Amino acid sequence: MVIVVVLAVVLIFVPLSLWGLNRLRSSRTERTGSADGRGSNTVVGLVFTFVLLGLGIALPLVILTGNHANASSQVGGVKLTAEAKTGRILFGQHCAVCHTLSAANAIGKVGPDLDTLKPPKSLVLHTIANGCLPNPNASDVSEACLGQGVMPAEVVTGRDAQDVASFVAEAAGH
Repeated sequence: MVIVVVLAVVLIFVPLSLWGLNRLRSSRTERTGSADGRGSNTVVGLVFTFVLLGLGIALPLVILTGNHANASSQVGGVKLTAEAKTGRILFGQHCAVCHTLSAANAIGKVGPDLDTLKPPKSLVLHTIANGCLPNPNASDVSEACLGQGVMPAEVVTGRDAQDVASFVAEAAGH
C-alpha cells in the first residue's frame, strides 16, 4: 500500500510541478506579438499527465481491486461451490502441511499427492473420519492409507470435514 501511495505522489506531483514551473517561466518572459507555438506544449503536457495517471495509477488499482472478489471463487477453471471455498481455507490450515494439492498451493511431502489420486468426496470423508495407517492390522482395515505416511483421525470434524472433502473432490487434478 505504501508503494502505491509513493507511486501516486510521484506520478501526480512531479508532472504537475514541472508543468507549473514551465508556466511560471513562460509568464516571466517578454511576449512579442508573434505566436511562438508554446500553447501546444501545454496541451501535450496535460494530455501526457492524465494518460500517465490513468495508466500508472488508475488502471492497476482497478485491476487489483476488481480481481480480489474472484480470487477464491474458482480453481483451474473450475468454479467452486460455497462449501468448497470454505474447504479451501480449512485445507490450507489443517491439511496443506502434509498433502500436495495445487488448487491450495500445497506442496506437502508426507501425505499422498491428492492431484494424482483425485479422490471422491466419500473417500476423503472416510479418511478424515478414520485417519490412516500405512500397514494396518486386520482389525484396522478402515484405517488403510492410499499413500505413504500416517494421518490422525478427525483432523477436522462435522461441517468442516464436509467442506474440506468437497474442496478436495472438486479441485483435485485441476
